[in-house]
Amino acid sequence: MATTNRITFLKNLIVKLQIKQPWDLIIIAIIAILLTVPSFLIAHQNLVNLNWNYHLDRIILFVLIALVYFFILKIIRKITVISILLYVIILFVGSLINGYGFNSIYNDYQAMLYSMTDNPYPQDIIINKLLPFPNKSKVIRAIDYSNPKVRNYALAAVNKNFTNIKGYNDYFTLIQCFAVFKEINKNWHYVSDPKGEDYIASASESLKYLSGDCDDHSILMAACVRAIGGTPRLIHTDGHIYPEILIGTQKDLENINYLIKKELFRRENKGKPLNYHIDEHGQIWLNLDYTARYPGGPFLHEVILGALTLE
Repeated sequence: MATTNRITFLKNLIVKLQIKQPWDLIIIAIIAILLTVPSFLIAHQNLVNLNWNYHLDRIILFVLIALVYFFILKIIRKITVISILLYVIILFVGSLINGYGFNSIYNDYQAMLYSMTDNPYPQDIIINKLLPFPNKSKVIRAIDYSNPKVRNYALAAVNKNFTNIKGYNDYFTLIQCFAVFKEINKNWHYVSDPKGEDYIASASESLKYLSGDCDDHSILMAACVRAIGGTPRLIHTDGHIYPEILIGTQKDLENINYLIKKELFRRENKGKPLNYHIDEHGQIWLNLDYTARYPGGPFLHEVILGALTLE
């Protein structure tokens, strides 16, 4: 008897929650689109981009996913309201635990739409078969990221720049590293080494006057980035050394492209392309040279001879 009563109660609940025609189809269409947004973002980030004109491949993908959801929801239309509640609950829980929630969907979708009108992949130069890095031991010792002066300088830069940026939890550390980049490059003064000598200053030494040549700047930038959790590396060319920072995958680049151009360095960038390298593992590294006014600024276009990664 108890089992029969429960079944009857559930049936009555479903009938009460059921939405009458034609509103059920309208609501089903809305839910299908809401479900399509996160699903489409996942598919967009993981499927090969065919680069069709007017992004027709992505438009077709979105429509197909929406149709699949629509027909599935149409079949189970009796529990439409329950589907809405489950969808909202999942996103709400994701937002509470700093997982994939409402903000994540908004940020990812915003970045994807921006990338459709602004190409974030202007220079996919792959670095491989590199030569040994010159003065490697001296350079590594000079990158004294555990020195309290270096750490404190990085913290001061973080507390001075981009403190009003909300969301983008996945890129929290990168945003702080960009704050360090802004502070160093805004105040750096180029000074040559003594004539006939390759002087390598430690990061803590360069902090006193924020001056030096390209290797001094690269060492300071790498140390400060490393001190707050970023992954930097130094690129050695014929006559130049400059720093880069690890961004991640092409999906990460899409979001960083939006962040740099629309949130962090809008004035400095003004719609210019990001410059980066792709390593042998498919990971993307942005240029942080002292000549750049924004992360991913123009390269000096010199032949790359070696790379030194600090992990």
